[in-house]
Amino acid sequence: MATGTSVREQYELDGFVTTDRLAEAELIEETIPHMDAVIAAEYETGIAPHMRKWNPGDADGRLRKIDQPQLSDRTIQRLIASPSIGRAAAELTGARMVQVWGVQLLYKPAGGGAAGNVGWHQDQQYWLRWWTPESEIFTCWLALSEVTEEAGAMRFVPGSHRWGLLGEGDFYEAEIDRQRDEIHVPEGETWREVPAELRSGEGSFHHRLTYHGSGPNTATWPRRSFAIHVRTERSELADLSPLPPDQAAYMSYLDDESICPVIYRG
Repeated sequence: MATGTSVREQYELDGFVTTDRLAEAELIEETIPHMDAVIAAEYETGIAPHMRKWNPGDADGRLRKIDQPQLSDRTIQRLIASPSIGRAAAELTGARMVQVWGVQLLYKPAGGGAAGNVGWHQDQQYWLRWWTPESEIFTCWLALSEVTEEAGAMRFVPGSHRWGLLGEGDFYEAEIDRQRDEIHVPEGETWREVPAELRSGEGSFHHRLTYHGSGPNTATWPRRSFAIHVRTERSELADLSPLPPDQAAYMSYLDDESICPVIYRG
């Protein structure tokens, strides 16, 4: 961060920032076995997550991605409701209210190669089914392990949030170098990648239009994280009536603060 630049100014300039600790070490340590239980399809609450992109028995090297894991576990519910996340989100945006609306458990196994990659994408390309285009919605990415470049740290493209919605890229694309070359960068702009290396308990925030992705985990430990999607009072639900029931149901928890906690009120 440039000298004299506030966190909010840096976020507005680059479309992302990294943060100091957002969750205490004790809570992180307590959460890890609960994270592993949900991955193994063992649900403390008896309720399955909303969606699984990895199930026990699938290839070990693949990225484990599980949507709304807080439905299944109370310790995960406590983690995503951390007030420090809400305060940091409000500082970035000047929001009076911050609410969690979606969570993804993300586990990138060690030595998984390209099967653990996350393709380049803008979150907004997936979120228009739920939120109106100008809604203030963004992401806190919380590390539960040491996240180095070797471990497959997330990479951001600074300033790409000002390019508008290109609609190019795909979260699930493993061939990220080829994919990057196929994205049409606007004339006069430059594709530059910055890795977000984090210690356990630290996090990053990124804008809904910021391009990001990540490569393989070549470290000897798994990369553990939660992507915690939040909204402010400057957000509005889209018309959900055209959606299939399973997609519309993703947003059915907004009034349940055990699942979608309000983590800041100012």
